[in-house]
Amino acid sequence: MRARTTGAGTGSALLAEGSGDAPGPTVTELTGLRYERHFGPGKAALARLLGTVVETYSEGAWITAADGKRYLDLGGYGVFILGHRHPRVVRAVKEQIDTHPLATRVFLEPVAAAAAAALASVTPGDLDMVHFVNSGAEATEAALKLARAHGRNAVVTTRRGFHGKTLGALSVTANRKYQDLFEPLLPGVREVPYGEAGALREALAATPGRGCVIVEPVQGEGGVRIPPPGYLRAVADACGEFGAFLIVDEIQTGLGRLGTWWGCAGEGVVPDVLLVGKGLSGGVVPAAAMVARPAAYLPFGRDPILHSSTFGASPIACAAALAAVETIRDEGVVARAARLGERLLTEVREIAAKRTPDLIADVRGRGLLIGIEPVAQRFVGELLLEFMDRGVLVNHSLNASEVLRLTPPASLSEDEIQLFLRVVDESLTAVAERA
Repeated sequence: MRARTTGAGTGSALLAEGSGDAPGPTVTELTGLRYERHFGPGKAALARLLGTVVETYSEGAWITAADGKRYLDLGGYGVFILGHRHPRVVRAVKEQIDTHPLATRVFLEPVAAAAAAALASVTPGDLDMVHFVNSGAEATEAALKLARAHGRNAVVTTRRGFHGKTLGALSVTANRKYQDLFEPLLPGVREVPYGEAGALREALAATPGRGCVIVEPVQGEGGVRIPPPGYLRAVADACGEFGAFLIVDEIQTGLGRLGTWWGCAGEGVVPDVLLVGKGLSGGVVPAAAMVARPAAYLPFGRDPILHSSTFGASPIACAAALAAVETIRDEGVVARAARLGERLLTEVREIAAKRTPDLIADVRGRGLLIGIEPVAQRFVGELLLEFMDRGVLVNHSLNASEVLRLTPPASLSEDEIQLFLRVVDESLTAVAERA
């Protein structure tokens, strides 16, 4: 992979460290030094590889760097379905900061209650019990604990599944790269191939009455893996047959990302627990949630301090979550994501087939979750850098480094779409010419 180069960046009176007439380091230089000193050499080395870009401003679909260069953000790790700093979410958060940003946790707090009601109003079936947390990994932890409270401790996860990196969540994130250093993890976790309902059914049959399944409707970090039709329905049926607890992880796929409110709803599946995150933040304040059916939530509902968090359900986070859900609903974001996703998927496929048929093995996706898989893993880094050089941010997949992943906002304008498609054409062509 070739390294990028960039300019020194602009200075900042607030960040420069100097004395007298000697100029201090630029924002870019100072940030790099601080990363090396306080975050370790790994992050600093990766930053240098990517050109030591320092992001300082965001709005809509755009990120602005310290040197003034702007980047169209189609990566965003699944968070920015509304783009950056959506005015409605920002306004709600600012108003909450000015009134009551953190609660005592002793009294009732109205913003958390309103956010819970809004979220429950858009979830499938009777998924009405909401437990707010600060991140997707925390939502996974809460769900695994809730399953254990019901005696369901024989957990089945799927190959390439990604559910977070805290200890419990890591136990069901099927990637030895992240797991090996932290063994022993939770006992009783079994991994089965994603998309193969028969293998999952066999695993549950081995532990009747003790099973717990955690699964994604589409694997995001797994490389945008789309299961065959009917897979989630078959998983839910197997859970019913063997008395298993079903957790559907929609941290990345929910709230419109797939062009539907929820990936599980398309097959009529109402799990015991639904995991929500990323887009729930509104792209402004971290927020996530575990949403459960009443019977499943009973252990937590009876004892509210059985599983608690200092900052979970904070008014400021719930203000963002409430505004995010209402904005997604009121602005028709789900339908827009479906239309835009179909268009982008079709046009990227056409560009790849016409311009670089020998470079791209597959372009796949659902809604605004799109994966581009080259014929060899080494091309992913090259493509990522070519996109960045042309001012477009995309991501690789944490559990599938051979796949380039796109999670665009639903708010892209026609000019932004055309820019992206031009960059796809130019980047694919540049890498193919060197291959």
